[in-house]
Amino acid sequence: MSPSIQKRSPATIAEQIGDPAERAAFLQLFQQAPPLQMRERADKFLSGFPQSAFRAQAYEVAARASFDLQNFNQGLADAQRSLSMLPENPLLLTAVADVEAHQDRDSDAIVHADEAFEGLLHGGPPSSVPESNWPALRRNLESSALFSKGRALLQQALRHPAGEKRDSLLSDSQAALLLSRELNSADLETIYVLGLTQLTMHDSQKAASNFASVYRAGGELAPRALSSLRTIYQALYPGSSISFENFLDDANNRTAAVQRTPARVSTETESSRHTSSAYLGSAGCRECHAEIFRHWSESGMSKMFRPYAAQNVVGDFTKDNQFYLDDEGDYRQGNGDASRRTGKEPFARMVIRDGRYYFEIRRSEGSWHRYLVDYTIGSKFQQAYATKLPNGEIHVFPIQYNLVERRWINFWRVIDGPRTERSDPRNWEKLDSSSNYQLNCAVCHTSQLRSVKAGGFDVNNVQFQEPGINCEMCHGPSAQHAVDIAEGRFYAKAPLDPPVNFDQIGKRDFDAICAQCHAQSALRKPGTFGELNYSNSGDFFRHNARAPLAEFSRKGFYKDGRFRQTTLIVEALERSQCFKKGQLSCENCHDPHGFDSASNPTSLKFLGNSDLMCTGCHSEFKESSRLAQHSHHLPASEGSRCVSCHMPRIMEALMFRTRTHQIDDIPNAEMTQRFGQAESPNACLACHTEKDAEWVRQWLLDWKQVRGSPMATEKSMN
Repeated sequence: MSPSIQKRSPATIAEQIGDPAERAAFLQLFQQAPPLQMRERADKFLSGFPQSAFRAQAYEVAARASFDLQNFNQGLADAQRSLSMLPENPLLLTAVADVEAHQDRDSDAIVHADEAFEGLLHGGPPSSVPESNWPALRRNLESSALFSKGRALLQQALRHPAGEKRDSLLSDSQAALLLSRELNSADLETIYVLGLTQLTMHDSQKAASNFASVYRAGGELAPRALSSLRTIYQALYPGSSISFENFLDDANNRTAAVQRTPARVSTETESSRHTSSAYLGSAGCRECHAEIFRHWSESGMSKMFRPYAAQNVVGDFTKDNQFYLDDEGDYRQGNGDASRRTGKEPFARMVIRDGRYYFEIRRSEGSWHRYLVDYTIGSKFQQAYATKLPNGEIHVFPIQYNLVERRWINFWRVIDGPRTERSDPRNWEKLDSSSNYQLNCAVCHTSQLRSVKAGGFDVNNVQFQEPGINCEMCHGPSAQHAVDIAEGRFYAKAPLDPPVNFDQIGKRDFDAICAQCHAQSALRKPGTFGELNYSNSGDFFRHNARAPLAEFSRKGFYKDGRFRQTTLIVEALERSQCFKKGQLSCENCHDPHGFDSASNPTSLKFLGNSDLMCTGCHSEFKESSRLAQHSHHLPASEGSRCVSCHMPRIMEALMFRTRTHQIDDIPNAEMTQRFGQAESPNACLACHTEKDAEWVRQWLLDWKQVRGSPMATEKSMN
């Protein structure tokens, strides 16, 4: 995982498409043409390639073309199909919210405008936009999303009688429109609708100022603004000696005064607030938090990266200790290919010499070269090994030991596919960027990583405070806290101030702290002081922008759009309605300070009763009859466990499957019928392996029509 922005053009993305005809049709979707022709191209792609992994992009093209053709209902239908597979698309969401607001679909417009704004706020530039142009474009798109929200809220307010609900909607409308105007002060429609909102709120002076701005600028809205100004004038000054021209001048003067006043004043400074001396180190936490420290030291976080110690090595360096180039193996659909094809080309030997652990790698010219194991990486499910070169670079061996399969594997080939540089172990001898630990791994496996050349990134000038994931990666720099406690000084602090009180922070901050390592789409750029996985100013953790998921390798996704790889686990959680609408965060289910890391490697809070992860909020399903009615299975059966349907084991981890964290996942028979169980795994068929997607479709249809009783449910699923 490189701390840099990786740009992927449509041509690069198309390289993933094996069928030449599909590849050509896909690339044609990105060649500009009149709307009718773009619509025809999209329809041709969708009909010609019904099992393509790129249907979301084709539906987006179809939606935009339909919007341009004023066919709004068709465009919204196609946009919904695209967003059902790829919801993280703020550019499309912005357009959808705008259409919905104009079509009086106010509730939908508000939801999609919020999602668009949130995505733009945290998103990186798409490949079609030069990075230098992105800030200005993003501001305009954010302004557009907020305008759609403000307009929709105003329309909702006008449907309510005078009262608290109407006032609340108007207040929210004004807030959205004010921010929209701040982001794009040249948009006259925003200013005009803001005036309408303020007029409805009986704030005539502010409304007049905004209408005056629109009138003075001219254009198609000017006559309507003038009409509103005359209405306000007559209401404020009936029979007055104040002329309309004086009233208009006064409104213009108020507008000019507002424009001279900065809308926001940043309180953030560039001065360093969290220097390296502010970090205590994990050992410093032990004196006061001995039990928690012990649990942490036994956890996977502390073992993410460790200097070599013989007792920490879990790989087989004595018996099953050779790897052949033909012995690649594979892992698909939850099963590892454990067949051993002892080939003719030996590549690696893992050996112990004089009590020390080594890798012996066969070079391209046939000689063997020995490398010392200087570091171990990981401990629970898989372990990798690294060596330190004389120049200080650390390189990760291409062959790793998998504890699930109990064998050595070329893991990069498993997760990358066969055509990347690092997936071919013969490239190891180059010792280049593809195997460099500092470049690819350190940002998530070491603590307080920084480039000593501030503002840039050079693998030869990277330092870290502590190996592994220490206490302060999550809780923040705590040296001053330790001093204050030792000296008996009481001090007030906000929940997010270090050391963070996780019981009191909101879900988004909690999510952002975990996302430092668990969000694969994060775009990692060095901070002002060279910080790579922490921040010296502002919040101690980095708020990394996210790369557009449409430009990711499809290896990380199923064809139905769901995430396949656990490296995208935060992204999956953020798709969940439990996160979007509720208060769900990682801590609802996981306890990184758990006391049973050996038997509970995923740090689950409710290992023996998974339903408790859900019934804390969905308390109605604690009652067995309600649970059976909802699940259509007997209460004690596996089919009635919340996670069986809503968190099926479909995400690929380290040679095993774990549960999806798109927690409101619902079995979708139509997607499975289109793509098959391999590319759209259905939770029902995970248990009922002898059935097919049509059987699932029929039962789901029946369940929607008639809610069965527990006894009927027992019969239905047999």
